[in-house]
Amino acid sequence: MPDGSIYVAGEWREGRGAEITSIYPADRSVNLTLRGASRDDVEEAIARAQTAAEDPSWRNLLPHQRATYLHRIADGLTRHGERIAQVQSRDTGKTLAETRALAASAAGTFRYFAAVLETEEEALTPSRGNYITMSVQEPIGVVAGITPWNSPIASDAQKLAPALAAGNAVLMKPASWSPLVSLVMARICEEAGLPPGLLSVLPGRGEEVGDTLVTHPAIGKVSFTGGTEVGRGIARKAAEKLMPVSLELGGKSPTIVFADADLDLTIAGILFGIFSSTGQSCIAGSRLLVQRPIYESFVERLVAATKALRVGHPADPATQVAPMIRDPHRDSVERAVAQAVAEGGTILCGGHRPEGAAYEAGIYYLPTIIAGLPNTAQTCQEEIFGPVLHVQPFEDEAEAIALSNDSSYGLACGIWTRDFNRAWRIGRGVGTGTVWVNTYKQFSISTPFGGIKDSGLGREKGRQGLRAWQRQKSFYLDTSGQPHPWAGIAA
Repeated sequence: MPDGSIYVAGEWREGRGAEITSIYPADRSVNLTLRGASRDDVEEAIARAQTAAEDPSWRNLLPHQRATYLHRIADGLTRHGERIAQVQSRDTGKTLAETRALAASAAGTFRYFAAVLETEEEALTPSRGNYITMSVQEPIGVVAGITPWNSPIASDAQKLAPALAAGNAVLMKPASWSPLVSLVMARICEEAGLPPGLLSVLPGRGEEVGDTLVTHPAIGKVSFTGGTEVGRGIARKAAEKLMPVSLELGGKSPTIVFADADLDLTIAGILFGIFSSTGQSCIAGSRLLVQRPIYESFVERLVAATKALRVGHPADPATQVAPMIRDPHRDSVERAVAQAVAEGGTILCGGHRPEGAAYEAGIYYLPTIIAGLPNTAQTCQEEIFGPVLHVQPFEDEAEAIALSNDSSYGLACGIWTRDFNRAWRIGRGVGTGTVWVNTYKQFSISTPFGGIKDSGLGREKGRQGLRAWQRQKSFYLDTSGQPHPWAGIAA
């Protein structure tokens, strides 16, 4: 475990804010209690970040020179991968198999953006007169990343790597429910030789730390991953200072199964898409649409496969569905399931906590499938963020698209069919930022990610992910050597 210090612009020290307690969801034991950052801590971190960002020794580094820092951080993440996995599993309740994969993903993210720096080009634009025109990219300066509790190490890397690659100083605010692995990340960055002041990791209350980061005039950009309502609040505050933001918010993603789909492939993908991470994922495929000719038989097979999933301790290699992160969150999922029943839904499996001594100490909930509700039901419209799937039939392509788009969210969609042309038509017809065909919840750092509508604003990942942390500047260089004729001055 980390020692309880927070990281303020290169200095490890006790925070001056409210206490934060990290617990192990498998048995509710306390991992660590630490003092979070106060508003004064954040103000100090910002001031030091400004100095570090403006230092020519950092700001003027050539791209390939900044890439060396990213490579060293990636090496540190790989070297400490098992520690990262263990800490994140303790902090979030995720299985060790998942947290090991997330640690490797974080290292890959830093290596990718190091490679982007080595190959990125600026633009010499077509001239429209006796001058040379070009476009260059510059750092924003001091920026902030606010990350969620469900996959902190991967979310940290997806913000920190491109922000550092772009030449900025970065202030990170991890979620109070899972702050520990972000502090491990800070230690790795320090060991990699990142100059002091370029990174602060400031766990703390949103109304204290988060609000200061969003409203402070020195912060040039905020990237936030989390709930839609909090994202709206950040957008409103950012608008007051005309600050760019990236918002990766909630989802209620549809998965569409056509009658010609490979059913074994489809069931495996659906189970992974909704029940991995115990459903605590923004892109979880939580709405299942099945074409009517196969609806009954498919749902029967899906329910049987769901009941066979192994719910258990995060450290058990056989576990597929681990505990949820906190009691209040499980309570919210239980209320959502009760609401579904009140709306007329039928629970086909799950719908309650698992029974037995093995589960009593932890925050467990069974994978749940609900049927019988119209798409207008609250259960079909609101994000539950847990292991809860609603299934409903559809007739044809037009209805599948209509049902998919009948949502305030637009993050992701899954399509299961052997017909490529159909998959292309459906994929172009649904309003989402990501479409998976005959797979689900697969990611590549090289491919942009984000949502539309209530699912967010802007994109992370991909080569464009670097540009999101930079400002563009245009240059005009005269080649005529002549005074402008408007002035009437002869050469």
